Amino acid sequence: MKKKVVIGLSGGVDSSVAALILKEQGYDVTGLFMKNWHDTTGLIQSDCHWEDDLMFAEMVANKLKIPFHMVDLSTPYRQRVVDYMFAEYEKGRTPNPDVLCNREIKFDSFAEEARKIGADYVATGHYCRKDTISVDNTLIYRLLTGKDKNKDQSYFLCQLSQEQLATALFPIGSLLKPVVRKIADESGLVTAQRKDSQGICFVGKVHLPTFLQQKLAPKKGDIIEITDRQAYPSIKDGYPAGKIPSEWLISMTEPFKYEPVTGRKVGTHNGAHFYTIGQRKGMNIGGYTEPLFVIATDVEKNIVYVGEGHSHPGLNRKGLMIREDEVHWIRQDLKLKTDESRDFLVRIRYRQELQKAKLISKKEGIYIIFDRLQRGIAPGQFAAWYEGDEVIGSGVIDK
Repeated sequence: MKKKVVIGLSGGVDSSVAALILKEQGYDVTGLFMKNWHDTTGLIQSDCHWEDDLMFAEMVANKLKIPFHMVDLSTPYRQRVVDYMFAEYEKGRTPNPDVLCNREIKFDSFAEEARKIGADYVATGHYCRKDTISVDNTLIYRLLTGKDKNKDQSYFLCQLSQEQLATALFPIGSLLKPVVRKIADESGLVTAQRKDSQGICFVGKVHLPTFLQQKLAPKKGDIIEITDRQAYPSIKDGYPAGKIPSEWLISMTEPFKYEPVTGRKVGTHNGAHFYTIGQRKGMNIGGYTEPLFVIATDVEKNIVYVGEGHSHPGLNRKGLMIREDEVHWIRQDLKLKTDESRDFLVRIRYRQELQKAKLISKKEGIYIIFDRLQRGIAPGQFAAWYEGDEVIGSGVIDK
């Protein structure tokens, strides 16, 4: 008897080709479209809305002669992704809704709906791979990077569990994007040349301040420029001998604290919670040789601190910290014990090159100390750590 796979058909080329491959591999394939968002507030109008995606997904299903269904997951999506996003921005943090969407919706709420219609597996069009190994007679599922390094989406899946990976399939993870489009074109799929979706998962490309103003009220505040580059502590390479003390780790990961008196007012903004570390656009301040970048925000005092130029020391940090309750290990068998440390490759944003770093486990959480200074470390984002091409774990950056 054929194994039944329910694939999330999004109306894009990637999920379309994934469905085609699964059918050619002999699976009993059903397409399921997720309707997750209705509101168009802040949406850039050139983007397609969900009705267009639904139409394309249904046309693909008809072409492949597979059953097709739609499920409305807008309630759990709002509760578990969008409300979380609003709450994080309100605290002055920068969440990653795409990572949350995969953990909470695609491989949870959606997977539950798929099982209701008899799914043995849940498939998506992500550019990543999965394999299995045995550790102490226990089957372990490994999440691996996609073969297309320009499209690798393993970072977005860094919060998945062993249970979620057990029934997940990624049919296009070993393909390059141009090959995926060629397969779609040669197979007569209407999505062959359709543009990739952009912006927030299932919402689309939005003007973020307008979108956030649904819940977060605008509030005038000062933009303060920090020009004193001598005020920053010097950071030395290397580690203390013996057991690494928490005091040293805190000094390497604590964000630099600013006060209005240390800089000068150069403009105003409509709410510090609308800005993120490393942001360049949206300040509308001219007269500088180099661009201004956000180097810190203070949501309590409603102040945005900026620095001029790509080399401003306020943009760079040596390390970050993840609280113990926010640390997630895909590979539980590789979990660090308290006071244990290990070298990994780490990324703190999608498409960032993997960076060499040391993870140090303490009772309060995980400290990540990079070999090289890192630009734009933003609380609320996810740090994911790898061994080679395997995602080992991840966590929400606390500071």
